[in-house]
Amino acid sequence: MKIQLETIQPNNNSSFQLLPDSRLNNFYFWHYHPELELNYIEGASGKRHIGEHISRFKNSNLVFIGSNIPHLNNDYGIKTDYKKTVLHIQPDFLKEALVKTPELSAIHHFFEKAQYGISIEGETKAKAGAMLNQLSALSPYEQFVEVLRIFQLLATSTEITLLHDAPVKNQHNKKTTERLQRLYDFIEDNYQRKIKLAEVAHICHMTTIAFCRYFKQNTHLTFTEFLNHYRINQAKQLLLLDKNVTEVCYECGFESLSYFNRVFKTITRENPLAFKKRHSNS
Repeated sequence: MKIQLETIQPNNNSSFQLLPDSRLNNFYFWHYHPELELNYIEGASGKRHIGEHISRFKNSNLVFIGSNIPHLNNDYGIKTDYKKTVLHIQPDFLKEALVKTPELSAIHHFFEKAQYGISIEGETKAKAGAMLNQLSALSPYEQFVEVLRIFQLLATSTEITLLHDAPVKNQHNKKTTERLQRLYDFIEDNYQRKIKLAEVAHICHMTTIAFCRYFKQNTHLTFTEFLNHYRINQAKQLLLLDKNVTEVCYECGFESLSYFNRVFKTITRENPLAFKKRHSNS
């Protein structure tokens, strides 16, 4: 499971980036970014995976995600028609104005809660979602005013749920981000062969022991666990392309079929052949 730093290009004419109908339902995108994100899906059911929180949503979904919280694109796997609008807010949006302007205090506190991950439900979700869907038709000034109205609505609503018991800590400073990105790129290029711990430790200019400690602190997985998750994700895609289990095993860097089967079942709770048959039947 590769986590990616998403680089969001700011709009020179706006304080935020609006992405109307940005669909990624066929793409597994486990990622994070410094920008805060307001994400609305209308007309479909699916799964939200934000930080350590995983739950299902039905018919529609509105979430507010804090800076650098890892999350999966909420439309991943949706097969029916739907509408999606994403609003990215710069982490320094309005800077000191949010703190010093009494009229904006509710929005300021709502932005602070974003680090927990927030789900919005009920009438608030429907009203805010409709407002989001209309943003693209407005001028930059009108968009700015309407975004403030949306966040004031959310900030004063009782129909919100925090998705974590504590703020999700930002573990990705610039140095860590760049170092992890080098590791992810290396795994992407080399997962099909045997990778030794000494190799990846060398990339990070660390001893093997120091690297193992560092990697576990930043990903909550051992390097072997992380590599196996990445390989199994690749294996699932190859199985869906109708490759046989033995081919997939060795193409994804596993050295024995029995170990591949065991790891696949541990991660997915079914063996590779059962996974392939289930998707072939559906």
